[in-house]
Amino acid sequence: MKHIAQKMIKASATFLLGGVCFFTSQPAAAQDKPLFRDNSQSIELRLKDLISKLTLEEKVSLLGYRSKAVDRLGIPAYNWWNEGLHGVARAGEATIFPQAIGLSATFNEALVDSVADAISTEARAKYNLSTGMGRHLQYMGLTFWTPNINIFRDPRWGRGQETYGEDPFLTAHIGSAFVKGMQGTNPRYLKASATAKHFAAHSGPEATRDYFDAIVDEKDMRETYLYAFHALVNNGVESVMTAYNSINGVPNSVNKNLVTDILRNEWGFKGHVVTDCGALDDVFLTHKTIPTAPEAAAAAIKAGIDLDCSSVFQNDIIKAIQLKLLTEKEVDVALNHLLKTQFKLGFFDDAAASPFKTYGADSLHNATHINLARKAAQQSMVLLKNEGNILPFKQGQYSSFMVLGPNAAALDPMIGSYHGVSSKVVNFVEGITAAVDPATRVEYDLGCDYRDTTHFGGIWGAGNADVTIAVLGLSPVLEGEAGDAFLAESGGDKKNLSLPASEIAFMRELRKSVKKPIIAVITAGSDVDVSAISPYADAIIYAWYPGEQGGNALADIVFGKVSPSGHLPLTFYNSVNDLPKYESYSMKGRTYRYFGGAVQYPFGFGMSYSSFGYDAVSAPSKQYAAKDTVTVQIKVKNTGNMNADDVVQAYIKYPNVDRMPLKELKGFKRVSVAKGGEQLITIKVPVKELQKWDLIKHNWKLYPGDYKLIIGENSSDEKLAFGFKLSGK
Repeated sequence: MKHIAQKMIKASATFLLGGVCFFTSQPAAAQDKPLFRDNSQSIELRLKDLISKLTLEEKVSLLGYRSKAVDRLGIPAYNWWNEGLHGVARAGEATIFPQAIGLSATFNEALVDSVADAISTEARAKYNLSTGMGRHLQYMGLTFWTPNINIFRDPRWGRGQETYGEDPFLTAHIGSAFVKGMQGTNPRYLKASATAKHFAAHSGPEATRDYFDAIVDEKDMRETYLYAFHALVNNGVESVMTAYNSINGVPNSVNKNLVTDILRNEWGFKGHVVTDCGALDDVFLTHKTIPTAPEAAAAAIKAGIDLDCSSVFQNDIIKAIQLKLLTEKEVDVALNHLLKTQFKLGFFDDAAASPFKTYGADSLHNATHINLARKAAQQSMVLLKNEGNILPFKQGQYSSFMVLGPNAAALDPMIGSYHGVSSKVVNFVEGITAAVDPATRVEYDLGCDYRDTTHFGGIWGAGNADVTIAVLGLSPVLEGEAGDAFLAESGGDKKNLSLPASEIAFMRELRKSVKKPIIAVITAGSDVDVSAISPYADAIIYAWYPGEQGGNALADIVFGKVSPSGHLPLTFYNSVNDLPKYESYSMKGRTYRYFGGAVQYPFGFGMSYSSFGYDAVSAPSKQYAAKDTVTVQIKVKNTGNMNADDVVQAYIKYPNVDRMPLKELKGFKRVSVAKGGEQLITIKVPVKELQKWDLIKHNWKLYPGDYKLIIGENSSDEKLAFGFKLSGK
């Protein structure tokens, strides 16, 4: 009895009233912090403690994206679904940066890191503000399903705008920079959780994605479709999302070879794996590779899936256990991965312990982030044509401007897909208007729509102006995700590369009547047939979907505040007739790496207002072994009349071996050079980067032979070239 009394005294709070001692009736558990909430302990011990306290029903309730509250342990509900492709999306006021394909066009890893850092800052602010009001809303959390690092293998794919283009190396580097900025560098806490998606071989057709079977051999899988995923895993991405489609007959969300054997065991991935939304339902409803929901739930857990973006896990895992298809221990493994992410985000710590606790309203859409959005848009835009160096215009050179076209003042072409909302989107009309003095006349007209090929406006007004800026192209309703791009011709995808026929007809009529300068600005997230309007424009700027500062960024380029410096992260073909069938996932004949025909614009292309010369300061060695690094030092000279950025690109040509790429990007460097000045840069290519997949040995192999390192400004340019040999050992 004495022992029990001592425990009661120790576990109870006491207070004195009128000289009499009273005990509270609260139990010990209410007074002592449970181990899983003690942030002085290791995450492993805290995980073990928390999982031991949960019932099976509670465990299962946490495995869906709408994670349920466990009130008895003080765990609130949480919605795992958040989007942040180019700004916090679908969650109210947020800074809107250029669409992902535009971010990639910057070829600027440091800038992309900064953009993602700003996005995660705004995410933390929204999370702090909403949870502080007791709200646990979808799109207000900290687990973001971005970046999309699928390879943009075919320009017909509507969601290609969400990616970083057609090249695995560029995608890996831009994607890794985004993850670093998103997740932060705090050694203890994730700022936010990033997700590499969609794993794997997922780039259309969009309309059939719920049952499409991508037939891919091991070589294309390893060298193209898995390359960037492996890089992001090596760079610490917290989450991976599986894709809707099947690969060689196996739906990705129940693909044990992909998720457990490769992702976890071979690559050492330690984070959590989530399905795409509704993908588990697809396994038994559309793919029909597994007959029932409980069997699909069991197969997914066994394959290595941890979180279900549907309700299959929450509805059917207990049934699967009752049917002896699954054990509770296997459920615990998935739950361990999920909860570990939440521990790293600080969900079970006191709010005061968070290094991000002070982020609030002043962290949202502030001047710093707006300026960053403008800089990103400036660096993303690609100058494709500049006849007679008509651009840039000098301030005061012209006294009247006509800005017209269906995308000149529209919101959708500014913000792309998976966007946030902003009260300060600056469209192209507004940007041009703000850049000129009040004594300069600026007019606006819609000009045409996306469909009517005979009725046009603004042409008379354009003829009455000194300069016309025609803004046309696509919008996210013409290309994008199935369901969202509701005006797309093929379930979100494009059938061809054509601009709307109405825009081509409009530009033709505009050129007939207007003999003064015409600048064409094209918005899109993919390759389009620029040649259809090129004869009617003196200069062409490719603006992508440039975000909220797109109008100001365009004005900065047009009036020479900055030199254009964006470069194409994809090949602009002459026609889809030059490409294999859309449904084919073989890389043969696709992208600059395997397509040898004529193109409109090569991968990496982008003009400048200045010009650059390259001199080799130190050349690579003549021979290398597997452990070595190919290194070259280059002096980049600005030989033009304007301060400008250049993007130096390094490509490798391989020995003449079957299925080798024609050439392959293996290094790049954006560099700012003052007019008349020069900068010294170093490009390093580890020899292990030149390994290719051996289909016989099912492993990487370094092929001996003659190689060439090519330095240029795009994939067709060859300013410097260096030959070297590899021993293969």
